[in-house]
Amino acid sequence: MKTARRIRMPEILDVIGRTPVVRLRNLTTPDEAQLIAKLENANPAGSLKDRPAWHIIEHAERTGRLRPGGTIIESSSGNFSIALAMIGASRGYRVVAVVDPKLTATNRGLLEAFGAEIIVVDEPDDSGSFHKTRIELANRLHRQTPGSFRPDQCFNPLNGQAHYRTTARELLAQTRHLAAVVCTVSTGGQLGGIARAVKERAPHVKVIGVDVHGSTVFGGRPHAYLTPGVGLSWTPANLADLSLVDEVYMVTDQDAFRACRTLVRSEGLLAGVSTGAALTVALTEAMQGKPRQQVAFLAADRGERYLATAFNDDWLKDHGLTTAADPEGLRRRARQLVPHSTRPADECANHLPDLAAELGSPTFVLARSEWR
Repeated sequence: MKTARRIRMPEILDVIGRTPVVRLRNLTTPDEAQLIAKLENANPAGSLKDRPAWHIIEHAERTGRLRPGGTIIESSSGNFSIALAMIGASRGYRVVAVVDPKLTATNRGLLEAFGAEIIVVDEPDDSGSFHKTRIELANRLHRQTPGSFRPDQCFNPLNGQAHYRTTARELLAQTRHLAAVVCTVSTGGQLGGIARAVKERAPHVKVIGVDVHGSTVFGGRPHAYLTPGVGLSWTPANLADLSLVDEVYMVTDQDAFRACRTLVRSEGLLAGVSTGAALTVALTEAMQGKPRQQVAFLAADRGERYLATAFNDDWLKDHGLTTAADPEGLRRRARQLVPHSTRPADECANHLPDLAAELGSPTFVLARSEWR
């Protein structure tokens, strides 16, 4: 008599990654390249940040930096803290999210639903944002809290390694005629990790970075902007090697909000505002491409998180943004875009030195041999 084989059922963290790709049907014409969206919003906590969050926590568990019953402390008002909160609930960790006043009601609700504790920083830093003051407070709390761990997505190279090992390799395996991949930038993990993998495995594929006007990741003058999940007031450590990036585009708030609205109305894909920023540039590249070529971008998170903002006409009007969601309008704007830089390594300011030490961040070192 044969014994039935026991099949291991996956747990919640086992289903992070291996996200599908889909071809968009209605934003390009048959004589242009195909637009390919990788659905990172299919991850269990709803965003691409699930990948680096779990990669960093799993590494911390393996190396003894985080022990059972410990505390995770992170500076994040968005998807990364939500991903950590999910992981904390699953693994039995206390999670403290250091956020700023721009925390949306939806994100607050998600953090509280997972059981995270929220600390709001109300003092802006020298750039007018809250990034540095948030990081400084998170670092101080980490030093004061026994048994705590700081993932530190802004300075931890494991952030980029997660996308290098998983996101990029999946995308290359899922596409056959990939000509370009478009990534937005914030902490640099997505763009830096994917760029490294693509240039090693498919150097003919163009890597394009996208930032928002008002951010100074690639230089320029800082000013306030509304696009969430994109931009910083410095060049993040995960983007230390800008030679891996072929081009950089800067988009406006108007571009990002218009594109995410157009995406759901024309393609049925409900994604967030940073996805709109990437889509605008991906469409520019696809319109210049050839049939059968593929231009990929990441659907970074779920659009339900923006029902009160990007998909609320009254909110958009109050902030001077268009409520338009028509493909032709988006295509007209895409035709107008030109690269901010075609040689980012030479042209873009890189102000990394000693910032991690200045803010009191933990030290993370990843040897070249550890990337693979």
